[in-house]
Amino acid sequence: MKIELFIPCFVDQLYPETAFNTVKLLEKAGCQVFYNSEQTCCGQPAYNAGYWEQAKETGIKFLNDFSETDYIVAPSASCVGMVKNGFNDLFTNTIVHNKCRSIQSNIFELSDFLVNVLKKDYFGAELDGKAVYHDSCSGLRECKIKEEPRLLLSKVHGLEMVEMKDTDMCCGFGGTFAVKFDSISSAMAQQKVNNALEQGAEFIISTDLSCLMHLQGYIDKNNIPLKTMHLADVLTNGWLESTEY
Repeated sequence: MKIELFIPCFVDQLYPETAFNTVKLLEKAGCQVFYNSEQTCCGQPAYNAGYWEQAKETGIKFLNDFSETDYIVAPSASCVGMVKNGFNDLFTNTIVHNKCRSIQSNIFELSDFLVNVLKKDYFGAELDGKAVYHDSCSGLRECKIKEEPRLLLSKVHGLEMVEMKDTDMCCGFGGTFAVKFDSISSAMAQQKVNNALEQGAEFIISTDLSCLMHLQGYIDKNNIPLKTMHLADVLTNGWLESTEY
């Protein structure tokens, strides 16, 4: 199956290893992965800040960078949620309306694509320890993802998954929210980290690196024995060349 890979600017600039692991995971699942190096941003930062005209300019470029016929897969529920939902505000009843709708129907967050399109949930990954899964706001509410990442993680050898209290509550990042309301944002991160520690977790796993960056910043600042990991990094951990799924 041919898929087009969307690597959000956030991942590209700060977490390129997750992007490479996403490619490895999709190729292991039997996909032929294509990456358009001209792609940039989906426009979410400008959209969330209220600069819709600038978001439209970036969004139109996004629509031109991807095809209307192939699956588009991204390791970010936040950016997929922007395309699936925010683009309605920007492009409904415009000249690119139909193109937008086609791309919206073809774009998937990684775990959603693996489980619901490819029907695959085991990739031979290994990770020793206990972990909690953090439901990002975008993943849960915009992409409607809840069971998919949990199913994938349940098949990782050596990994014990436990549910933490208030797993569906925001981590406190929220883009500019973390800048404008620093004290509230930090308190929300503290609550999320404490909930993970109460379960004896060693890892916090999620589909959104923005959430994980925020939580890891709090963890590092306070020297807490926790590590955040993106789902793609977990699902490719411990691979051997001969591993089959």
